[in-house]
Amino acid sequence: MKLLVLATLLGLSSAQFDPHMKDGRTSLVHLFEWHWADIAEECERYLAPNGYGGVQISPPAESIVVYPWHPWWQRYQPISYNLCSRSGNEDELRDMITRCNNVGVNVYVDAVINHMCRAIAGEGKYTSCGSYFNANKRDFPSVPYTAWDFNDDKCYTSSGIIEDFDDIYQARNCRLLDLLDLALEKDYVRDKVAGYMNKLIDLGVAGFRVDAAKHMWPEDLNAVYGRLNNLNTKWFSSGSRPFIFQEVINLGDEEFKYTTKLGVIMRKWDGEKLSYLSNWGEGWGMMPSDKALVFVDNHDNQRGHGAGGEFILTFWDARLYKMAVGLMLAHPYGVTRVMSSYHWDRNIVNGEDENDWIGPPSYDDGTTKPVTINPDSSCGDGWVCEHRWRQIRNMVIFRNLVNGEPLSNWWDNGSNQVAFGRGSRGFIVINNDDWTLDTTLNTGLPGGTYCDVISGQKEGSSCTGKQVQVGGDGYAYFNISNLEEDPFIAIHADSKL
Repeated sequence: MKLLVLATLLGLSSAQFDPHMKDGRTSLVHLFEWHWADIAEECERYLAPNGYGGVQISPPAESIVVYPWHPWWQRYQPISYNLCSRSGNEDELRDMITRCNNVGVNVYVDAVINHMCRAIAGEGKYTSCGSYFNANKRDFPSVPYTAWDFNDDKCYTSSGIIEDFDDIYQARNCRLLDLLDLALEKDYVRDKVAGYMNKLIDLGVAGFRVDAAKHMWPEDLNAVYGRLNNLNTKWFSSGSRPFIFQEVINLGDEEFKYTTKLGVIMRKWDGEKLSYLSNWGEGWGMMPSDKALVFVDNHDNQRGHGAGGEFILTFWDARLYKMAVGLMLAHPYGVTRVMSSYHWDRNIVNGEDENDWIGPPSYDDGTTKPVTINPDSSCGDGWVCEHRWRQIRNMVIFRNLVNGEPLSNWWDNGSNQVAFGRGSRGFIVINNDDWTLDTTLNTGLPGGTYCDVISGQKEGSSCTGKQVQVGGDGYAYFNISNLEEDPFIAIHADSKL
């Protein structure tokens, strides 16, 4: 729910750290709240042609429907494991998974398995599929779950809700925000959860983002994961295990440290500087790179939920956001995920957004609007589509091209101007100071003229943006004003003219 994560997998085989991306692709995108039909089309028309390796989708299970507001979080309150949501029905989901796989774009499901809906949801009249439920009686006949399948008898708080998140027993046995907490130590519940996930695996998904993993016991999760099928051999090699990344909000040494620290550094708050990133990643006490999924923002923390608060960069801070995403995609640490959002009318009161609940662009009856693509390739009708921004799309391609190359030729000015390369395949220069960057740097690239893929891109034998001349010794001169719309430059092997 309101927690987010990097890839932290407990006691799993090494195969489950493999996202199984194809054709040298290295990044996935979260198409938050998109219709299945729109995702299928986006895989074919945009994601595959531009090097995206996967797409994270919103929870596909049947959930409550909150009239008349239709908030985004209603999808994180399941009432059954029927594959019917406001993104579409099971046939549309199957079609999307098939079409995305057929063009080499993997599908990763946001899986809500810690809980069902909130107890106050009452006797259900409104769900995304029309199934009956009675939350007051903990009765979910479409699964089926009854009162025996929940953890209420194990929670010792007077409210039945987590009151102290630092108490491991409360955090894992009590209700998160009054969400009915499933008793995952029971084989029956484990089998039902695994059955839901296996149905999705058989349809062709490549893995899962496991919601609220912090609130489940590791041995219970391992028991569920051990019940999961291998991936569908129509699209994945025999014996492939589902890729699993877990939501565990922890600013100590886990993922959320990445998103929060990067926001603080880019904003230059608390005396932080870009130059401090010379050992970014594991050198900052983060988990090993091959076990981390990293992001600048996600659907929770861009709304102020979970960890990070005001530090988090989002599309609302477009200039800094593009630089932060560019740095993430250029740097070798972790598996990278790009966010794709929608607009909502913010209402900030005492530092809190009172409209953080607003759901996706919708018609008056609550039906989600399709994603409109404008003639310039941007999105309209309230959809933001950061993954289509030229600077972000081109850095996804950059990351694919430099994959496997070490970080090299680090340079900084001791402040907020930095540059680094990826072997002899790519080089990025960022100016986040309040003055011009003006210097000659060793790019590590072969001599020649390169097209900057931030201000433009290579089209045929010409460049629509800036050009960078690299000498035979690998050095190039860079001049980046702090007043530019995008004060950073990136070049790579395929942008050479």
